Amino acid sequence: MRPPVRKASPQSIGAPGVQAPAAFALPVRVYYQDTDAGGVVFHGGYLSFFERARTEWLRQLGFDVRQLAEHDGVLFIVRELRMNYLRPAQVDDLLTVTAAIENLGRAQFTLDQRVLRGVDLLVQGSVNLACVSVQGLKPARVPPRVYAALGQSAGRKITHEEEA
Repeated sequence: MRPPVRKASPQSIGAPGVQAPAAFALPVRVYYQDTDAGGVVFHGGYLSFFERARTEWLRQLGFDVRQLAEHDGVLFIVRELRMNYLRPAQVDDLLTVTAAIENLGRAQFTLDQRVLRGVDLLVQGSVNLACVSVQGLKPARVPPRVYAALGQSAGRKITHEEEA
C-alpha cells in the first residue's frame, strides 16, 4: 500500500499571513511506534514531540529539568494546552518541532509550539506551563536566572528589578 500523495499546504512557514516566531527547533523522525495502524501519527503523539522539544530547549538554555527540581525545588507543569491539527505526519517523515516564548509571566509562561514537515505547518499548539514547587505542587515564581534566560529567548531584556 502506497502512502497518500501530499499536496502543498497553504499553512506553510513563509506563506502570506503565517508568521513563525523565532524558535528553538528539534528534528524528530516519525517511527512506527508514533503512528496508528495506517501509518499516520496518532494525535497524542504530537504531545510527546512537544515535550521533547521543550525539554531540549530548556537544556539549550542551560537548564536540566531534573536539576531544577533538585536544586531549585521547582517543576514546570502543563496548565493549559490548545492544538490545531492541520495536516497529518506519517511514518518515516522527518519533522521539525519548535518551541518559542509566546507570553512570559512570573509564575507561568506560554509557548508557541509547532510541528513542520519541511516548510509545511502540520500542527500548531499553545502550551501554558506553570511553575510549581516540588513540595506540594503549589504555584511558585520562575527562578530569576530561568526567568532571565526565558526573557532573553523571547528577545526581551530583563532588568534587575524584573529578576527580583
